Amino acid sequence: MAKGQQQAAWEFFGTELRKRREEAKLTQAEVGAAVFVSGGYIGQFETAIRKPQLDVAQRLDALLQTGGFFERLWRTLIDSSPHASYFVAAAELEGLATHIYEWTPGLVPGLMQTADHFRSMILVDKPFESDEQIESRVRLRMERARLLQGPSNPEYWAILHESTLRVPVGGPEAMARQLGHLADLGHSRRALIQIIPFSAGAYPLMNRNLRLMEFEDTPPTVYTEALYSGNLLDEPSVVKRAQRAYDLLRAAALSPEASLDLIESVAEDHRRCASTT
Repeated sequence: MAKGQQQAAWEFFGTELRKRREEAKLTQAEVGAAVFVSGGYIGQFETAIRKPQLDVAQRLDALLQTGGFFERLWRTLIDSSPHASYFVAAAELEGLATHIYEWTPGLVPGLMQTADHFRSMILVDKPFESDEQIESRVRLRMERARLLQGPSNPEYWAILHESTLRVPVGGPEAMARQLGHLADLGHSRRALIQIIPFSAGAYPLMNRNLRLMEFEDTPPTVYTEALYSGNLLDEPSVVKRAQRAYDLLRAAALSPEASLDLIESVAEDHRRCASTT
């Protein structure tokens, strides 16, 4: 399903939700309270600004007695998405966010990856995929990455561990280009990047990733991933804890200026290694 077609299908989801809600003589706030989201979220579902998660679609079916209609429609739309099912909602939200704060302890975040870097990651994770499948995935990733290049890109803050810079993903030459891309994003103020150095020792959120997203007129959201699963959370107490953890990461990291210096120094190390092989 093409992107425009999928958006039209989500708009149909929203239109049907509004129709069934009004037939039940319920307000957006009443529906939201019953399915554990805000009334404002119901309004955004109805206008296809936001896409509900599966459990919300299921609760809508139970509340409005629609016989599984919203769950079936949700599954059809998710299956047609180019993203993994657990990442679909987060991918939609990153395009709406005004601020994104990201922490990835062992890899370059997707929005900052080069094509060669991502291609190398696919090859080790899916060694039997065809060239066509791989290039399709790479094109999708590069389309996402354009979010940081547009005129209205979100304020993007990323914290990485020094180990991420040192592992030569795709070989030293490809890794040097990846780090050069990070440096370019930092110098052009498209991203604010901080590095937690080896010398910091233990640090918060070891072996756990975290993405915080803030929006113009809706509450902030936290996204985390585990093995082939993801959690999108907007419970205020959870978001507050995640924000505090991110603040502690900032405190453990080098300054943005020192971080860029380290990125460029390690990039040069990779270039030297490439020239001697």
